[in-house]
This record gives sequence, C-alpha cells and structure tokens, in this order.
Amino acid sequence: MNRRDAIKNVALLLGSAISASTLAALEGCKSSAPKNYALEAPETKSILAEIAETIIPETDTPGAKAAKVDEFIVLMMNDCYEQKDQQVLLDGLKKIDEASQQQYKKPFTELTAEEKTAVLTAVDKERVAYNKRENKQPEDGPHYFQLIKELTLLGYFTSEPGATKALRYVAVPGKYEGCIPYKEGEKAWAM
Repeated sequence: MNRRDAIKNVALLLGSAISASTLAALEGCKSSAPKNYALEAPETKSILAEIAETIIPETDTPGAKAAKVDEFIVLMMNDCYEQKDQQVLLDGLKKIDEASQQQYKKPFTELTAEEKTAVLTAVDKERVAYNKRENKQPEDGPHYFQLIKELTLLGYFTSEPGATKALRYVAVPGKYEGCIPYKEGEKAWAM
C-alpha cells in the first residue's frame, strides 16, 4: 500500500473529515510539483506549528508539534497542491497573523494558548460562513482554514505519535478480528 492510499484510508477512519479538495489533492500528488519556497520559510513553519498545536494541543498524549505536523503540511502543500492552493494557505496565514495583531497587538506565535484559541475560533466561524454561502462558484477554492484543519488532522493521525499515543495502534499485518468490543471513552483504533 502506498502513502496516498494509506492517507485515504485514514480519512475514512476519521469519519470522512477530509474534504473533497484534500482528497483530490492526494489523487494529483506529484513529487515533481514546483516547490513554493515561501512555505519552507521558518516563520511559515513556526505559525503553522502554533496553529496545529492549538488545534491538537499536548495533553496526556503528544500534540501536533510533537508529531511535526507543520513539516507534514509544508510537504503536502508542496507535493500535492496546486500553486493557487499554496497561495491560499500562505495568504490565510497572513490573515491569521493580522487578526492577532489587530486583536492583541502581538503576532500569533506570541499569543497565549487562550488568545490563540480565540483568534482561531473567529477564523473558524468565518470558514463556516464561507462554506455555507449561497453564491459559491466552482472556481472558488477551499477556505484556508479548511486546508489547515484537514492537513493538521491528517498529519497528526498518520504520524507515529498520533497513531500510537492518541489512537490504539495494531501493527499490520496482524490477525483479523471482525468484532472487537468497544467501550465508550476508549481510544479509536489506528492501523
């Protein structure tokens, strides 16, 4: 099984939390896609790491930073997404930083956890409104926060810390057990 198929399978395990645009990007994944070096910039990776950690913070399990989700997002954007989507993400990161500057007079990376959550909650409300609007055009791409959230989930739950610490992991190949009891509150399975 190649990585693309594994990621699609994880998307199904996540309850199809991955949008059609992300799945389409996986279909078109090419290692020869032109790199967007702005995505490789330390300040870009830094804000991506903080956003991802706000989405999946460290608790009794490792957070998104420990899983290096920022590096995953950069890799996926460079290898699998078109330049217009890469630009949507970069512009979105600027908008998040501008929103934190406007609200707290500090860059996003310097905010407290509560302030980061407040900024991202407002951005997520904007994303929901964007997705619900009635005058959508086919050429309208996904909202930048949709890309970030989906790639954060995908990166985290396909990482070693996410699959082994946040989920219950069974190495494959293993024996097939078609019926495993599940108790409410238990971790979901990763394969």
